[in-house]
Amino acid sequence: MAIKLKDFQKRWLPKINDVLENEIIPDTDQETLAQSMSYSVNAGGKRLRPLFSLAVLTSLGQSIDHDILKACCALELMHTYSLIHDDLPAMDNDELRRGKPTNHVVYGAGMATLAGDGLQPLAFQWLVDNNLPSAIKSELVLELAKAAGPHGMVAGQADDIHFEGTKLTLSGLQKLDRNKTGALIRYAINAGLIIADVPSTQRKDLLKFAEAYGVAFQIYDDILDVVGTEQQIGKPVHQDATKNTYPNLLGLDKSYAVLQTTVNSARQSLKSASETLSSDLSLLADFCNYFEFKDEK
Repeated sequence: MAIKLKDFQKRWLPKINDVLENEIIPDTDQETLAQSMSYSVNAGGKRLRPLFSLAVLTSLGQSIDHDILKACCALELMHTYSLIHDDLPAMDNDELRRGKPTNHVVYGAGMATLAGDGLQPLAFQWLVDNNLPSAIKSELVLELAKAAGPHGMVAGQADDIHFEGTKLTLSGLQKLDRNKTGALIRYAINAGLIIADVPSTQRKDLLKFAEAYGVAFQIYDDILDVVGTEQQIGKPVHQDATKNTYPNLLGLDKSYAVLQTTVNSARQSLKSASETLSSDLSLLADFCNYFEFKDEK
């Protein structure tokens, strides 16, 4: 019987949070730094990225031990580092994240910068400080480095800064978002495939799903900045007036339409992946329900 996302989250969210709450401080040799790192990691969040990795493994019938769980949680460290730096005064200068004061508001810009600096290499440490096969550890590190680095997330952040105030074409916006947001979501799916030792020739369709999901995730976030509330999304809204977003480029109605088309594409890729992998991927399909608007439109 297919596993429902709600049941899956009920099982794995406490385990993810337990790792993140208890295993950062022992790996940190400075008390304030440890507190600053833990503050942002444990400030809340959907834990979407580690859940994606674990959902792939579950869908493929792979058992999950503590080593695998911690390796999947490493991505949350990388993601949080990016949020801390994105909120800094030199970047977006945001004072609220997930309904709480941002790291630099609490600990100062210098310590917040160091907290991000600490979380990034700790993510790689968690990928290799375990009993997973060496080939799997090596591939995880390589793929995370590419996804998070200057050919992935950092490049997207750089484009976001460089082109602020300059109206991008649709293809330029897609490139920015593919790197800034999509790269780590794609890695989350890829990490599950790598740990499950799925041959690279059989990963294509599921990675297409990940790429489409990343696009949809950013479009949805862009729309929420227009129609959402601070209470709903845990950070200030209407902050993207000068930025390159789908509503700013296409308008709100067109953004909704592109979002729906993108989610449909993600679902179609899952159907193909299910055939390729001979697996029930309905759990992953449930993640697409995140994009269902109720009264916002």
